[in-house]
Amino acid sequence: MTRSSSLRILTYHRVADVGRRPRLDPRLISATPAEFDKQMGHLAKNYQVVSATDVLEAIEFGRPLPRRAVLVTFDDAYRDFAEVAWPIVNRHGLTATLFVPTAYPNHPERGFWWDRLFRAFTYTPRSSVVEPAVGELPLGPPEERYASLRRMQIRIKELPHEEAMSLVDELCEQLGENGDAVPTVLDWDELRRLDREDVTIGAHTRWHPLLTRVPPQRVREEVVGSQADVAEAIGHVLPMFSYPNGSHDDIVVDVLEKESFRIGLTQRAGLNDLRTVPALRLCRTNITRRSTFPIFRVRLHPWADRLDRWRKRRPAA
Repeated sequence: MTRSSSLRILTYHRVADVGRRPRLDPRLISATPAEFDKQMGHLAKNYQVVSATDVLEAIEFGRPLPRRAVLVTFDDAYRDFAEVAWPIVNRHGLTATLFVPTAYPNHPERGFWWDRLFRAFTYTPRSSVVEPAVGELPLGPPEERYASLRRMQIRIKELPHEEAMSLVDELCEQLGENGDAVPTVLDWDELRRLDREDVTIGAHTRWHPLLTRVPPQRVREEVVGSQADVAEAIGHVLPMFSYPNGSHDDIVVDVLEKESFRIGLTQRAGLNDLRTVPALRLCRTNITRRSTFPIFRVRLHPWADRLDRWRKRRPAA
């Protein structure tokens, strides 16, 4: 087998049919089950899907990876990973890595802020809501509600984390958020079962803050705490970490380095050459519903990254 130092890392969040769980934000759906099945079949036939351990050994000991190596990763540990995605991955004889925000398993009353906001904006009987920094947001037809929701999601990501979460609470209260518990994340028993089936379970903070929007001490608490939670619940954990939303800077990376992490996964697009790309800033290719099967196939090619970089450098018309 030809060996290589190149690694493509794919990022998924949810695999589900749109409308299957109408109380969760559909923007987190990376692929429908049918599309995902085609994607995994293509990987099985044309690429070498490697495990997180394979990648760690390549970084730690310089062991070359197989040619056309791909690491399949999922962030957030949504329930449909076990119900839909993993059976498809397993049927194709592949493996995957699942990153867990560890404050959420076994706590169905805790919902991700983007899902809470989606429910509030989608199901409120109100015709508008006011947020001082943005102004009045109309809540008429579905497309209008969606546009208002997107404006607030963008606004929230710009704020310091605690201020952002207070704003989410305030908006949800104004809009009459339904307080029913919506089980979002797999529980620890389910995660242990996946571990026994050779899914790699990794840390993804405790509360899923953008790590560039919290103080350095909170960065350390989120990183170290989530790693300890996985180790305690699963019995073992690799020294690897997925940055929520890919958000990181030198301060965040320095925390990982000091805590002896060996792999950090961003959301910067690109193919990794493990000889040159910093291991705590590895690139990932984010898969979304816009990644139709032809686009998915194209995005796996090395020249697709060169095309993306060229397009970003082009001056605006």
